[in-house]
Amino acid sequence: MRVIVIGAGIVGVCTAYWLNRHGMQVTVVDRRSGIAQESSYGSAGILAADYASPWAAPGMPGHFFSHLFKAEAPVALRTSLDPALWKWLVKWLGQCRAERYAANKRTMQRVARYSRAQLADLREEHGFEYERRSGYLQLLRTQRDLERTEPARRVMQDSGIAHRLLSPDEALAMDVHLQDAVHVGTPLAGAIHYPDDESGNCPLFARLLAAECERSGVEFKFNAVAHPMQNASGAVTGVRLKDGAMLPAQAVVMAGGSDAAGWLGRLGIAVPMYPVKGYAANLPLRGDAIGPRRAFVDEAYRVTVTPLGQRLRIAGTAELGGRGPGMHGKALRTLVRVAQDWLPGMLDLSRATWWSGTRPMTPDGPPILGATRLPGLYVNTGHGSHGWSMAVGTGRILADLVAGKTPDIDLDGLDIGRYARKN
Repeated sequence: MRVIVIGAGIVGVCTAYWLNRHGMQVTVVDRRSGIAQESSYGSAGILAADYASPWAAPGMPGHFFSHLFKAEAPVALRTSLDPALWKWLVKWLGQCRAERYAANKRTMQRVARYSRAQLADLREEHGFEYERRSGYLQLLRTQRDLERTEPARRVMQDSGIAHRLLSPDEALAMDVHLQDAVHVGTPLAGAIHYPDDESGNCPLFARLLAAECERSGVEFKFNAVAHPMQNASGAVTGVRLKDGAMLPAQAVVMAGGSDAAGWLGRLGIAVPMYPVKGYAANLPLRGDAIGPRRAFVDEAYRVTVTPLGQRLRIAGTAELGGRGPGMHGKALRTLVRVAQDWLPGMLDLSRATWWSGTRPMTPDGPPILGATRLPGLYVNTGHGSHGWSMAVGTGRILADLVAGKTPDIDLDGLDIGRYARKN
């Protein structure tokens, strides 16, 4: 069976790997010049199966709008007449109810925990080294931040997910860098420790896995824009490249990022994904500074800090309505604020390298997996900022579906049909 995978980010590469493991002839097509050059390149590096949460949460709309006019904020809204943005926001607001949040978080954690198990197997089988660190901290600046975590903690408690609410003193004992931060005035009301979560270099892992794919016969075509081919009955029968080349296939998997919604829309398949812009910075540590032992997230600003060797990846903010290549000053100030608050005197900001790009976000949070109404067309997209946490698992799930096998986990809340149902 010949399969075309569109997208060579972490999700596309993982999908190609598992399709190949099922004995299929796989070609990956990407419009960029190499592996993991868009959302995956700017990944925060967090493999947070237990922390994984939808952006649509109780209290989040108020938190969102209270920060719109602040100098530093976890979100930014650019003035836009794009009707897709406002339609997405309406759907997102509808998912902020407590019962929807609980259901969506359980779905995301189910697939992310499955992905974590699959990643562990791949790491053992292939001996991949990708700057991995164990453990994850969610830092809570204020009592209000702590209170906002209550719905998530209730879901995790009910689901038996390993986590521990830490007092400020317990949090300070977890990592010496926090003591320096509090000493200079950064507030700390507590933290949540996720012992089973981890971090690592997402684009590095994607390149390692892609190399394994190539050794097994997977073909990669770069600088190639793919358009769908259909037969008279509407079934998708392959793709046509911009240079006119035809690539016939029995199945096509859309595993692209923010381009996926438009590509699918031209086939009459509507998915409520929106390209939410995120930012990241690579910052070297000063001299012999000892950085954090494990990755952490500042819950107030939704900014993550991930140790990668002798440098740190600072990533976060969500900018709505900003599709262009420019960088928003508020987002950059937010990353710098968080870095300086929690790592005082440790970073060389003069040597920072910056990135911005969009991530395909669904209004409810979980990605979209499985077959579409068009024969031969499948989707594996909409992971938002959790692509690295879910990619190995969703790649295997999608490959199982294409191969006619029953996936190992329940797909309720993950299929494209959920948007045709009233929540």
